[in-house]
Amino acid sequence: MSNYSNAPQTGFNKVRDMRVAIVRTLWNGHITQALLDGALGTFEAAAIERNMVDVFEVPGAVELTFAASKLIETGFYNCVIVLGCVIRGGTPHFDYVCNSVTQGVTHLNAECDIPVIFGVLTVDREQDALDRAGGSLGNKGAEAAEAALLMYDFVDQVDNL
Repeated sequence: MSNYSNAPQTGFNKVRDMRVAIVRTLWNGHITQALLDGALGTFEAAAIERNMVDVFEVPGAVELTFAASKLIETGFYNCVIVLGCVIRGGTPHFDYVCNSVTQGVTHLNAECDIPVIFGVLTVDREQDALDRAGGSLGNKGAEAAEAALLMYDFVDQVDNL
C-alpha cells in the first residue's frame, strides 16, 4: 500500500458502510484482471465485505465513462472505480482513447456527488502495464481501492461538518 503522508490518517481497518462499483475493461483483460484482484484484495484487507463491491465489465476504455455514469445514476454506490489498460500502438488511437477516458472521468468527478477513481493504465508497452498490475511497480488497482477508501472518508468528513 502507498504511504499517504499528507493525507489524514483514517486507517484502513476502520468500519465503513461503503458500497463500491468497479468497472473493468475486457480489452487487455489479463492486465485488468490483475488490477481488479489488487483492488479486491485491498478492500478485503480494509474489512469491506465482498458483497459490498460489485464488479462490471465493458469492452474497452472508452466505454468506462458511460458505465460509470450509469452506475452513479443508480444512487446505489458511494464510489465508482474504473480499471483499464491502454497500450500505445503505432497509430494516434492511443491518444484519442486516453483523452476520452481521462476527460470523461474528470467530467464525472466535477459534476457528480460521488468520486470516480481513475485506475486506467496508459503505457507504452505491455511490460509497463504488467509492472503496474502486480509487478515491480506495485498494483495500481490496489492503489485505486486505497484512493476510494480515502475519498469515502473525505466525503464522510465533509458531510458531517
